[in-house]
Amino acid sequence: MRFKYVACILMSVVAAGVMIVTAQQQGTAVAPYTAAQATAGRTVFQANCAACHGPDLAGRNDAPQLAGPQFVGTWGDRTVGELVGFMQAAMPPGNTTLGEQNYLNIAAFILESNGARAGNQALTAASTVAIRTIATGVVAQAKAGAAKGKEQAKQGKQAKQVAAAPRGLTVSGNAKNFTPVSEATLLKPDAADWLMIRHDYSATNSSPLTQINPSNVNQLQLVWTWAMNNAGTTQGNPVVRNGVMFMNNSGNIVQALDAATGELIWENRLGEAETGSTMRGLSIYEDKLYITTGDAVIHALDARTGRVVWETTIGDRSKWNYSTSSGPLVAKGKVIQGLGGNGCSYYHRDEKCFISAYDAKTGKLLWKFHTIAVTGEPGGDSWGTLPDMFRVGGETWITGSYDPELNLTYWGVSQAKPWMRPSRGSGNGSTLYANSTVALDMDTGKLKWHFNHAPGESLDLDEVFERILVDDNNQKIVFSTGKVGIIWKLDRTNGKYLGHKEGVFQNVYTSFDPQTGEPHYRNDIVEQQIGEWVQSCPTSEGGKNWYAMSYHQPTNQLLVPLAQSCQEMIAQKVNFVENGASGAGAARRFFEMPGTNGNIGKLAAFDVRTLKENWKLEQRAPFMTSVLSTAGGVVFAGDMDRRFHAVDVKTGKALWQTRLGTSVQGFPMTYSVNGKQYIAVSTGLGGGSTRNVPSILAPEVKYPAYGAQLYVFALPDRR
Repeated sequence: MRFKYVACILMSVVAAGVMIVTAQQQGTAVAPYTAAQATAGRTVFQANCAACHGPDLAGRNDAPQLAGPQFVGTWGDRTVGELVGFMQAAMPPGNTTLGEQNYLNIAAFILESNGARAGNQALTAASTVAIRTIATGVVAQAKAGAAKGKEQAKQGKQAKQVAAAPRGLTVSGNAKNFTPVSEATLLKPDAADWLMIRHDYSATNSSPLTQINPSNVNQLQLVWTWAMNNAGTTQGNPVVRNGVMFMNNSGNIVQALDAATGELIWENRLGEAETGSTMRGLSIYEDKLYITTGDAVIHALDARTGRVVWETTIGDRSKWNYSTSSGPLVAKGKVIQGLGGNGCSYYHRDEKCFISAYDAKTGKLLWKFHTIAVTGEPGGDSWGTLPDMFRVGGETWITGSYDPELNLTYWGVSQAKPWMRPSRGSGNGSTLYANSTVALDMDTGKLKWHFNHAPGESLDLDEVFERILVDDNNQKIVFSTGKVGIIWKLDRTNGKYLGHKEGVFQNVYTSFDPQTGEPHYRNDIVEQQIGEWVQSCPTSEGGKNWYAMSYHQPTNQLLVPLAQSCQEMIAQKVNFVENGASGAGAARRFFEMPGTNGNIGKLAAFDVRTLKENWKLEQRAPFMTSVLSTAGGVVFAGDMDRRFHAVDVKTGKALWQTRLGTSVQGFPMTYSVNGKQYIAVSTGLGGGSTRNVPSILAPEVKYPAYGAQLYVFALPDRR
């Protein structure tokens, strides 16, 4: 089926491999461009491309690196003319064109940034020069040719007061009202508190508070706000204990605030100022606050003062960098953390990606579970004949859940890399434990069971997101929803398939095994080849993405934020080179989803027992927050069009909305101080395909490129 074309390729070629270049191997030929073209290209790039690829061409989120060995590994055997032609067809995202001369100038700037030497010959679109013969793969920011770009990036950071800001404990204070949080308290939280990402160990994203209800929610008023760091991605999830709010900002900034007034108590700027990092969650246990920064370092802070008690760096950093974007799960005296970064995505012979646990008192490593199966291990044969060196991916970038009765922790594992089978070279195997739910013993980290939701996944439709634990009708259930938008229902004691529901239109799978739930792909997806476009619904934006669903126990419903869009992907050849990057190995273009009338956003309620869709709310703008539900019968969610909504949990009827400063993004939450219920939600920017795909499909939805803020609402005081 073909759909109306509405957009061009997003963020073009993705870095798919690395060629290590020594000084002896570096090309010395003069490149076919002039210094004037590169200078002009720098200006055009900063204005039109830097928002996605970074002012230093280092890449961000789904946008690939355009300067360095990854770029040369992908483009080295192609011609400069091919590069220009691809940019003309694909960049920037949307139905816009920059004009041929600007594309030539950008190409010149990219070549310069990769160590190519300018000459007297102007670049033309007919150039047949192979990029590897002129580009060294050594980023020219270390050379005079691109020093200006580095200086501009540095000045930009200083202008945002990020790089120049002091680090460490920058504001001292004492959260006198804070009281320690015991294991018993975490198992049964006080109704007034919000102690962890998604509220509780079962990840319900639901609160027992009832003061705000359908009859009075339209009276909500803004009571205080707090400006957040504008640099990087804002998807924060504050936590509250006994009237003290702890919140994280991009840039590794952690703050304690009076939850009733917004008064700052203390602030700690941890480690380096990583402007691009995402910090989605933090946890409390006993007298400590636990945060994992973007560079995969766990910090245990004294919750009263913000002072660092201990720090633990995850993984061996002598060879690889690691990263995280979601905070830890703290349970049974352990800090459990997922992982990402080039140690997970680069081709190498060293340790594969893993989930790990640490002693909450000391930070000592207790156990690891590796998410990529290698030869000789259970699941090792699921990668076909692909050598262990080239088995990569399996990141765990969303915080897991915990069942204290079963002593199991549940995590979603992301896709294998590169995204598409012909690029990856893994055949039609299931590539364990990618795209799986894994249930791990809390004491040892050993695998109790796994369920593979997308065997041999091929379209960047990973299943990494939250696992909600529900007890219903004498069944212990774990629910999850991945990028295909399918709601999966499993027995959480053994991983047995219990059912599924398609939350949005999908045409990736043609059927499901009625006993095991195994999905069967369309034949053209299985048989895809390098250089062939493959159409699919939904997109790598995800029918569901990082924004969490909610379980509302009083109505026994799952409340799921969904997105509706379609795409075409084309597999690209990657270089299987030791110490090289696997990348994503694909380019994409996007379409509206049929039957949606152009509505990208969908919020829907599903019956837990039958999986029947009880109601839905569809709109043009995508929802960009997790869903918060309350025992008062209200559901809260925010969208890219700056609107924060409240709807009736039973019917989906709109009850109240307000418009905030920029797109509403993060984890809405609620808490109570001195008997008064508050609703908090953040606005912010960043987030990769969840924002970029809707921006292509619905360019009329506009929002400021700044305005990260925490907004706190409450009912007016009675007189």
